[in-house]
Amino acid sequence: MQWEVVIGLETHAQLRTQSKIFSGASIRFGAEPNSQACPVDLALPGVLPVLNRQAVEQAICFGLAVGAKISPVSIFERKNYFYPDLPKGYQISQFEIPVVVGGHLEILVGDKVKVVELTRAHLEEDAGKSVHEEDFTGPHGEASSGIDLNRAGTPLLEIVTEPVMHSAAEAVAYAKALHGLVVWLGVCDGNMQEGSFRCDANVSVRPIGQVEFGTRCEIKNLNSFRFLEEAILYEVRRQIELIEDGGAVVQETRLYDPDRGQTRSMRSKEDANDYRYFPDPDLLPVIIDDTWVALVRSNMPALPTQLRQQWQSEFSLSAYDAQLLTQDRGTAKAFEDLLDIVGKPLAKAAANLIAGEFASASNRAGIASGDAPVKAEQLAPLLIRVADGTISNKIAKDIFNVLWEDAIAGKPLSTVDQIIDAKGLRQISDSGALETIIDQVLASNAKSVEEFRSGKEKAFNALVGQIMKASQGKANPGQVNELLRKRLV
Repeated sequence: MQWEVVIGLETHAQLRTQSKIFSGASIRFGAEPNSQACPVDLALPGVLPVLNRQAVEQAICFGLAVGAKISPVSIFERKNYFYPDLPKGYQISQFEIPVVVGGHLEILVGDKVKVVELTRAHLEEDAGKSVHEEDFTGPHGEASSGIDLNRAGTPLLEIVTEPVMHSAAEAVAYAKALHGLVVWLGVCDGNMQEGSFRCDANVSVRPIGQVEFGTRCEIKNLNSFRFLEEAILYEVRRQIELIEDGGAVVQETRLYDPDRGQTRSMRSKEDANDYRYFPDPDLLPVIIDDTWVALVRSNMPALPTQLRQQWQSEFSLSAYDAQLLTQDRGTAKAFEDLLDIVGKPLAKAAANLIAGEFASASNRAGIASGDAPVKAEQLAPLLIRVADGTISNKIAKDIFNVLWEDAIAGKPLSTVDQIIDAKGLRQISDSGALETIIDQVLASNAKSVEEFRSGKEKAFNALVGQIMKASQGKANPGQVNELLRKRLV
């Protein structure tokens, strides 16, 4: 039987506020346990929550960025469940009327652009954290667990997709695009190790052609793209094998164990009515008028979708190139800075450099594009020297590697021209010199010459390769092609 995978993601993005969503306590990461939990966070008798305006504005900002509807009136509700790290016995969240309704996000899967529809994005408070350390003991030396309430009340934006993804690759592409967007907007720092951005994956399978969804399982708190992919791949295999062996998938919440590469059952999956949602009587409805929305919009940076459309229109970039250049603000700024120097005629070359060697080197070094040690001022001469025929694209890549390695090592950077002169890298464009090299290659590759003249075009490419090798990569490729064809005809 052929199976279709159906995936929806729920992502918790921690908002970049200075204080918690309903109290003035700090959200600084790494503080001593329970040192950032105030009476509101601890749910002491008589305390009342006060909504953080900045959290609402960041939710509006996200909603505008994904083309969603901003609810003119939204309400907070109590989501009731009992767990040691939830002091109140309920979580303040949104259910019936969230701040953000609908929206969509474009993602790049391979070289294809896919649109992922969003269901909603709502504000809520985070819970605390249960600590299960091996050396954590109680007052009598017994093995114990502890509760750290520093995270209790931390502002979250939960972003929910429709079940429209059909592979782990699509889910990871969406998570990366969403991560890039919230960091781009400045509403989340995106630090996955600190829990600022984490995903829950709802996974089900169904026979191809079946309309009804299969029974879904939710995999909680996936805090890396690799774990997200591995967890989904395992869960898909588990569900298919279970059904094909005559069993049935049970709706439940599961955790992913990265050491074993497996998901395991955590608890039966609750439905919304199990939480007994009802409006929080301590919080008034949130009124968001057009003036407030316009103010948030006026302070937003240019969006990736806007830049993609502009660059495709102005510079004839492909959708694929434009998508790569807007993966994050650092990459987009690197392209814009380079473009400001070299100008529109070299826009395509600038895009290739930033999306190619520059992005690859940054990834290998584990450096964000915005923190890359080689800047536009050092890269621009590289494109100019390729354009004026001084060096070839291949040599330009070698020079880029020299610039990058020196910058990473903290050495003073040479200019592109200094590297060209010091290493003797100027491209050979003199026809006489090129013809001499071509003659030598033809004389020693008679078989390839014969094959080309018998109609094998690959033989021509082989001869070009030999000429470039003989010139140590310095021959002007365009001239080589032209002169070689004349000589062979």
